Amino acid sequence: QVQLVESGGGLVQPGGSLRLSCTASGSIFSINTMGWYRQAPGKERELVGSITDGGTTTYAASVKDRFTISRDNAKNTVYMQMNSLKPEDTAVYYCNADRVVFTSRSAYDNVWGQGTQVTVSS
Repeated sequence: QVQLVESGGGLVQPGGSLRLSCTASGSIFSINTMGWYRQAPGKERELVGSITDGGTTTYAASVKDRFTISRDNAKNTVYMQMNSLKPEDTAVYYCNADRVVFTSRSAYDNVWGQGTQVTVSS
Protein backbone atom coordinates (compact mmCIF):
# COMPACT_ATOMS: atom_id res chain seq x y z
CA GLN A 1 0.00 0.00 0.00
CA VAL A 2 1.31 3.46 -0.88
CA GLN A 3 2.31 5.80 1.95
CA LEU A 4 2.78 9.57 1.74
CA VAL A 5 5.41 10.73 4.25
CA GLU A 6 5.35 14.43 5.18
CA SER A 7 7.94 16.58 6.92
CA GLY A 8 8.81 20.23 7.56
CA GLY A 9 5.97 21.42 9.77
CA GLY A 10 6.51 23.22 13.03
CA LEU A 11 6.27 26.49 14.92
CA VAL A 12 7.30 29.73 13.22
CA GLN A 13 6.90 33.45 13.95
CA PRO A 14 4.73 35.68 11.75
CA GLY A 15 6.68 36.68 8.66
CA GLY A 16 8.79 33.55 8.81
CA SER A 17 9.16 30.66 6.38
CA LEU A 18 8.77 26.89 6.28
CA ARG A 19 9.18 24.27 3.58
CA LEU A 20 6.94 21.21 3.59
CA SER A 21 7.91 17.98 1.84
CA CYS A 22 5.82 14.94 0.91
CA THR A 23 7.33 11.74 -0.46
CA ALA A 24 5.48 8.68 -1.79
CA SER A 25 7.02 5.38 -0.71
CA GLY A 26 7.17 2.15 -2.68
CA SER A 27 8.16 1.17 -6.20
CA ILE A 28 6.45 4.06 -7.98
CA PHE A 29 5.95 4.16 -11.73
CA SER A 30 4.07 7.46 -11.95
CA ILE A 31 2.07 10.01 -9.96
CA ASN A 32 -0.51 12.31 -11.51
CA THR A 33 -1.49 15.59 -9.80
CA MET A 34 -0.22 16.20 -6.26
CA GLY A 35 -1.73 18.79 -3.97
CA TRP A 36 -1.57 20.45 -0.57
CA TYR A 37 -4.66 20.96 1.58
CA ARG A 38 -5.09 22.49 5.03
CA GLN A 39 -7.67 22.39 7.79
CA ALA A 40 -7.91 24.88 10.64
CA PRO A 41 -9.97 24.25 13.80
CA GLY A 42 -13.69 24.56 13.10
CA LYS A 43 -13.20 24.91 9.35
CA GLU A 44 -13.52 22.61 6.34
CA ARG A 45 -10.45 21.24 4.62
CA GLU A 46 -9.44 23.55 1.78
CA LEU A 47 -7.19 23.25 -1.24
CA VAL A 48 -4.02 25.34 -0.86
CA GLY A 49 -2.42 24.48 -4.19
CA SER A 50 -1.57 21.71 -6.61
CA ILE A 51 0.93 20.69 -9.27
CA THR A 52 0.40 18.39 -12.25
CA ASP A 53 2.84 15.75 -13.45
CA GLY A 54 3.80 18.27 -16.14
CA GLY A 55 4.60 20.99 -13.59
CA THR A 56 1.55 23.26 -13.94
CA THR A 57 0.64 24.86 -10.59
CA THR A 58 -2.49 26.40 -9.09
CA TYR A 59 -2.91 28.32 -5.81
CA ALA A 60 -5.67 29.53 -3.57
CA ALA A 61 -6.02 33.32 -3.62
CA SER A 62 -5.12 33.49 0.08
CA VAL A 63 -1.62 32.09 -0.51
CA LYS A 64 -0.81 33.20 -4.05
CA ASP A 65 2.53 35.07 -4.23
CA ARG A 66 3.53 33.72 -0.80
CA PHE A 67 3.59 29.93 -1.32
CA THR A 68 5.37 28.02 -4.09
CA ILE A 69 4.75 24.37 -4.98
CA SER A 70 7.30 22.24 -6.85
CA ARG A 71 7.99 18.55 -7.43
CA ASP A 72 10.85 16.18 -8.11
CA ASN A 73 9.49 13.25 -10.08
CA ALA A 74 12.70 11.25 -9.72
CA LYS A 75 12.25 11.40 -5.92
CA ASN A 76 8.43 11.05 -5.99
CA THR A 77 8.33 14.19 -3.85
CA VAL A 78 6.28 17.37 -3.78
CA TYR A 79 7.38 20.51 -1.91
CA MET A 80 5.66 23.64 -0.71
CA GLN A 81 7.77 26.66 0.19
CA MET A 82 5.79 28.95 2.51
CA ASN A 83 7.01 32.53 2.97
CA SER A 84 5.61 35.56 4.79
CA LEU A 85 3.58 33.30 7.04
CA LYS A 86 0.58 34.73 8.90
CA PRO A 87 -1.27 33.51 12.00
CA GLU A 88 -4.23 32.64 9.76
CA ASP A 89 -2.01 30.10 7.98
CA THR A 90 -2.06 28.00 11.17
CA ALA A 91 -3.58 24.61 10.28
CA VAL A 92 -2.90 20.94 9.75
CA TYR A 93 -1.49 20.58 6.25
CA TYR A 94 -2.20 17.42 4.22
CA CYS A 95 -0.50 16.05 1.12
CA ASN A 96 -2.61 14.37 -1.57
CA ALA A 97 -1.83 12.30 -4.66
CA ASP A 98 -4.58 12.06 -7.25
CA ARG A 99 -3.32 8.79 -8.72
CA VAL A 100 -0.28 6.65 -7.87
CA VAL A 101 0.77 3.80 -10.19
CA PHE A 102 3.30 1.22 -9.00
CA THR A 103 5.78 -0.59 -11.23
CA SER A 104 3.50 -3.62 -10.85
CA ARG A 105 0.84 -1.45 -12.57
CA SER A 106 -1.37 -1.48 -9.48
CA ALA A 107 -3.01 1.94 -9.13
CA TYR A 108 -4.31 3.87 -6.12
CA ASP A 109 -6.49 6.98 -6.34
CA ASN A 110 -6.93 9.88 -3.91
CA VAL A 111 -4.12 9.00 -1.50
CA TRP A 112 -3.64 11.20 1.60
CA GLY A 113 -0.75 11.85 3.94
CA GLN A 114 -1.15 11.83 7.72
CA GLY A 115 -1.04 15.61 8.08
CA THR A 116 1.57 17.90 9.62
CA GLN A 117 0.93 20.81 11.98
CA VAL A 118 1.97 24.33 11.01
CA THR A 119 1.64 26.93 13.76
CA VAL A 120 2.34 30.63 13.12
CA SER A 121 2.54 32.52 16.39
CA SER A 122 4.64 35.10 18.21
